Amino acid sequence: MIVVVLVAFRMLGMPPYAVEVSWEEGPQFPYVVLLLLVAVLWLAALSVFDTRDRHIVGSGTIEYARIANATVALFAVLVSFAFFFRIDVSRLLLLVALPLGALLLIASRWAWRQWLRRQQKRSKYVYRAVVLGDPTKAGHVVAAIQRTPATGFEIVGVVSNTRSERFIRGVPVVGGLSTAVHAMDAVDADTVIVAGAADLDPFALRRLGWAVADRDANLVVAPELTDVAGPRIHSRAVAGLPLVHVDFPALEGYRRFIKRAFDIVGSFLLIVIASPIMIATAIAIRMEGPGPILYRQVRIGRSGTPFGMIKFRSMTADADDELASLLDLQGTSDRPLHKVVDDPRITRVGRVIRRHSIDELPQLFNVFMGTMSLVGPRPQREAEVILYDDAAERRLLVKPGMSGLWQVSGRSSLSWEDAIRLDLYYVENWSFMQDLQILFRTVKAVIAPGEGAV
Repeated sequence: MIVVVLVAFRMLGMPPYAVEVSWEEGPQFPYVVLLLLVAVLWLAALSVFDTRDRHIVGSGTIEYARIANATVALFAVLVSFAFFFRIDVSRLLLLVALPLGALLLIASRWAWRQWLRRQQKRSKYVYRAVVLGDPTKAGHVVAAIQRTPATGFEIVGVVSNTRSERFIRGVPVVGGLSTAVHAMDAVDADTVIVAGAADLDPFALRRLGWAVADRDANLVVAPELTDVAGPRIHSRAVAGLPLVHVDFPALEGYRRFIKRAFDIVGSFLLIVIASPIMIATAIAIRMEGPGPILYRQVRIGRSGTPFGMIKFRSMTADADDELASLLDLQGTSDRPLHKVVDDPRITRVGRVIRRHSIDELPQLFNVFMGTMSLVGPRPQREAEVILYDDAAERRLLVKPGMSGLWQVSGRSSLSWEDAIRLDLYYVENWSFMQDLQILFRTVKAVIAPGEGAV
């Protein structure tokens, strides 16, 4: 991909007379030499930043972030070198070719990741793993891996000293702690995931590690910390103990500035691009019948501050008056996620614009004004926030978003527990690269909505 970008830059981005690099008081050399040097340095930067580390390739956003960081580092090196040695380097190389190359590298990694996902659905290129631990701890790890697609792990057995259970979360118990290695061989596993057990002391775990290493297999230790992303975790050896340090999330300082700047620029551009769709939607709503085109509802924002969220009206004019009775009818009035199944209040136009999330477009003005963000937890009503427990209240540490992890992971088909888990994961592990990934997945969900879109 790097070679393709640089060759295209030489053929299309530079005038034909630019055949040599101008170097004040230094030797001149062909531009192709400079491009070859850039290619070598770019490949070196990708290696230095461990963009091909097998522990990050294929999942999460760290792989993409490292590609971006490697390209930024290369940009800094080239600019510094050109400045100090007064080399006349084409600005298009620095301002167009490098950013475009980074985007294409990320796109190619994403394309390979999609191929890998398809292969993993056929049980190819996966780790066949057994989970070792007490039933509760092992069941937690199994459930977390099973509900998350494309983890790269296929759980083929559980190793536990339980006597009452033959299956844990649908996975067979294949042995006890004392026979863990034999159980691993019996199910042809190449990975042991240690979830923790009261009967497993440090010396037994070390012996297990030796036995796993002798089989050229993998030993993975799952800490009891959950929903903590990799960038927050740092290991450090102290007195022979591999201690794990966990950073506290902080969307403050320059991080908050970056997110706000991105919201302002992004929302403005999207308003311009989506204006024809919004005008057409407004006309369709007006033609369908009487009632306001826009619908304003009070939602709870960051730090519990109320704000008026606007969207295209997709329901009948008296929809709010009917909500309480419909929730009582389906028996969910005491749950925070106020969703009505087969909602009779939705209009014909409303059903179309809701399916493709067109009704949400006016929220771009909320984002531009600063009451919402492009990405964040789902904004909820005051009646829903009242039902929050201590964990759910952490959703209010950041601005609510037009899109978020729960929206691109199932939307209305998710339970409240899954929705809150995803929103809390976002709050605890915010990163700019994760925002970009969610926005990309949002575009996919809007173009090809699944069954959870209503």
